[in-house]
Amino acid sequence: MGRQSTRSLIKTIRSFILNLILSERRKGRKPILQVIIDLTTLEKVGKFPHLKDLVRVYNHKKGLHIVVLYLVIGNWRIPWNFRVYRGKDTPSPSQLALKLLNTLPSVLTKSFKIYVLGDTAFGTIQFIKKIRSDSFNHHGILGIPNTRTLTDGRKVSELKTRGQQVYLNGLNFPVFLSWVWLKRNGKRVKRFVISTKPMKGKTIIRWGKYRWQIEGFFKTAKHQFSLHRFGQKTLLGVYRWLILSFLSYILAYLTYLHNNNFDNLDWYDSAQQALVLLLPHILLLSLLRRLKLLKPWFYEHGLELCLVRCKM
Repeated sequence: MGRQSTRSLIKTIRSFILNLILSERRKGRKPILQVIIDLTTLEKVGKFPHLKDLVRVYNHKKGLHIVVLYLVIGNWRIPWNFRVYRGKDTPSPSQLALKLLNTLPSVLTKSFKIYVLGDTAFGTIQFIKKIRSDSFNHHGILGIPNTRTLTDGRKVSELKTRGQQVYLNGLNFPVFLSWVWLKRNGKRVKRFVISTKPMKGKTIIRWGKYRWQIEGFFKTAKHQFSLHRFGQKTLLGVYRWLILSFLSYILAYLTYLHNNNFDNLDWYDSAQQALVLLLPHILLLSLLRRLKLLKPWFYEHGLELCLVRCKM
């Protein structure tokens, strides 16, 4: 796959996805497009001198760290874009997230209300300011640390009422605060979530939980579509591997939706059906290769395998 063919593939995929998402448009009030941003680590062991300092330790995990932008509307679950985090003295995950938001086509931002969902890594003052600026004008439902302070000097951890309007230090507009209790290592931990749009406390929590959809995607992409199993010796090779992994996920998911079997999502079965339905020539070549390997076995048992083209 050459550089030009990679770009052509990305362009074709995005054009197709864009049409799918735009099919969700309705007359009247704009529907909400969830734009979920998160960082995941494709864990690696050993040395990777050919990738220079891209495989590094971050948050106690060694590997390639990527920030992914994931779109959710209706039944569609689409990985749209990603950026590699290169470490200290380079753009931070939240800054990479802003670059990813810039890749959203204007037809999407004009046709939908954009809700940006992210964890505390993306709850920085600079990130919140930027998504509310005129250049974006999106709303955010984002995690923030319990050490964040208000303009009156209090910490958010001191607040007692969910859904109340507060002013964070560094912001000149109000946000609305809530929290949720989670279990971590057998203990209950209090996580704070803010919304730039006025919402009740329970509503903020409900929207905050939608962010976890991307965690399910990461798990599926890694364990079903080998996202983390790249072995290429160049960054371009790694990019191509990630793109092919994302594409495999998308094709399998589209096949699942095409079959209208919403009760049970079997990723392996969906991937096999996508291969038969969308890429039959690749399946045929794979079968022919296996049959070629079995030729000696056929001869040993006095058998001969012949393929005959049929007139259709």
